[in-house]
Amino acid sequence: MGNFVNIAFDIVSFSAIIVLVVLGLGVIASMIGIFNFAHGEFVLLGAYVVFLFHSNGLPAWAGMLVAPFVVGAIGYLLERTVIHRFYATPVIAMLGTYALGLTIREIVRSLTGGLYHAIPEPLVGSWSMGDFNIAKWRAVIIVVTLLVIAATWVFLTRSSYGLRVRASLENPSLARASGISTARLYAMTFAFGAALAGLAGALMVPLFSLYADLGVRFLIQSFLAVMLGGVGTFEGPILGGAIVGGISASLPWLVPPVLADVLVFVIAITIVKLRPQGLLKAGRI
Repeated sequence: MGNFVNIAFDIVSFSAIIVLVVLGLGVIASMIGIFNFAHGEFVLLGAYVVFLFHSNGLPAWAGMLVAPFVVGAIGYLLERTVIHRFYATPVIAMLGTYALGLTIREIVRSLTGGLYHAIPEPLVGSWSMGDFNIAKWRAVIIVVTLLVIAATWVFLTRSSYGLRVRASLENPSLARASGISTARLYAMTFAFGAALAGLAGALMVPLFSLYADLGVRFLIQSFLAVMLGGVGTFEGPILGGAIVGGISASLPWLVPPVLADVLVFVIAITIVKLRPQGLLKAGRI
């Protein structure tokens, strides 16, 4: 029983990581209407910021606090200089952001020497309760994910910023006529989604180490999760992330890891095929 609970906790903690990554991608897809294929590299950049702090003798937790702001600023700069030019054509947006992501990945690869770099957990050890062992850092990731979900929901649905964004999405021309700077709103939304990805990368790097292709697997899983949950909702990507994360973490206990990765795709694609609009009804955040 104790072993079962430990496995279940590991599955939940991995699902929390996927949800945190998906949340940023879902915000951008739902509020701007494009899929950011550089999202995985924003995760990588968040991990790289923590690596820079650690390699220079600074606490890893300090890098985790700074990472969302650094990655958010990079996302804002990229949106204002390049990505906003793609909004009119979603397919071009996917190709353009993929090219940006590939560029970022290769830059990080050159900076890290193409090697794996281990980052220590800021909070080591576990809490033991009888036969149960709860890893402290994994528990932190779960708690932070829940807090970020709650804060993001309040920010996007209960703030004046969220109201202006929804107005811009429903009728951009009327919003601009009302004095709303839609270009600035889109840039801030993109930066916010990038910051969430940076936070996810910063929190997960002690578990996965830093390497140039870190963000690739999470981009694929996040894309599947958003499609599975439904674009245009706040809850949809979170639900999709929990499902994809849960399946990805649990299948390796039952089948070989390579087969598990294939089965994740098969299950997600099958669900999307049966319900193209996603598990939750589409609607703006």
